[in-house]
Amino acid sequence: RDSWKLDLALPDGGQIELFSFPDPPARTNDPEAQGLRHLAFAVADIDAAVARLEARGIAVEPVRVDEYTQQRYTFFRDPDSLPLELYEVAPAAPA
Repeated sequence: RDSWKLDLALPDGGQIELFSFPDPPARTNDPEAQGLRHLAFAVADIDAAVARLEARGIAVEPVRVDEYTQQRYTFFRDPDSLPLELYEVAPAAPA
């Protein structure tokens, strides 16, 4: 990719990812569009989360695998059509 990514880990466990594209394309599709890209939520069980959304009539894209982290993710849309991501993460190991 011709882009940069910065991960910010917050003290409360939250995370913010910032992406920079040197020559961003016009808003032709959501994943690479300029401006707010999407919000993401970490889930421990993406299949269960998808099932809950679909049970409520919410359309969810097929689950994919991140080519860099090998973790599973998917997208759905909020009522204003903003893309929302579910990103499966392994539960933290006990301390």
